[in-house]
Amino acid sequence: MAKRQMGQSSSASQVHPLWSVHEGGQPLFATALHAGHELREDLERLIALDENSRLREEDPYTDYLATIAPNRIVPHRSRFEVDLNRSREEAIYLDPEDAWGLKVWKQPPTEEEIRQSLAEYDAFYAEVRRFLDRLELEYGRFVIFDIHSYNHRRRGPKAPPDDPQANPEVNVGTGSLDRNRWGTLVDRFIADLRAFDFHGRHLDVRENVKFKGRHFAQWVHEHYPETGCVLALEFKKFFMDEWTGRLDPDELELIYEALKSTLPGIAEEMARL
Repeated sequence: MAKRQMGQSSSASQVHPLWSVHEGGQPLFATALHAGHELREDLERLIALDENSRLREEDPYTDYLATIAPNRIVPHRSRFEVDLNRSREEAIYLDPEDAWGLKVWKQPPTEEEIRQSLAEYDAFYAEVRRFLDRLELEYGRFVIFDIHSYNHRRRGPKAPPDDPQANPEVNVGTGSLDRNRWGTLVDRFIADLRAFDFHGRHLDVRENVKFKGRHFAQWVHEHYPETGCVLALEFKKFFMDEWTGRLDPDELELIYEALKSTLPGIAEEMARL
């Protein structure tokens, strides 16, 4: 499975200790906020969860899907260090109810350790702001793929999958998006993704069934209400075993191609706007 960068007229990459950045042409941006798995050394000593338990609630391989966009930021750190898709006040999982009932810490992080994690949070949003300001200035408006994945076998590795009626293969979250402004683009994206030939069938793509998009999408729409369109994409983990982390690379590659198939339609809708 070869990683590719799509459609850049120019590009530059850099690796920051907290994230990787790629800047290129076109008003398309992507991020995979929960793809990271790293923890600071001071927090590794405190965390109660084993590697597999952490990985199960992270979004492995979404960093690969983010390479669909010429502009992207992909964090390296785990959501168990700081969750960039929650408000600043909720970004540190301190209690089990913050983290699906999981006991995250052997002992709680200190105020200084929390301060360091929140400094990472602030730095990330400052970097995104710089990035999106550039896209807004250069192109006038932009589209963001906010890429995630989600579990659908929470009852156990041998249990049946959760009800597919409530768990689409692709959930498109648009809860904070202005549909009067962006509705035709959203509809075109969903139609094109559904139309893709996925092993002789079509993906189950639905809007706001399981998720509506959380803090990142809300933040972008608040700060760029007329110029930023976030599609919060949640891919059900049918392309991997969520309990072991084992990937089906062919399935992931086909998801990538399905996502790629939506880019011409997005460009057409952006031109109409």
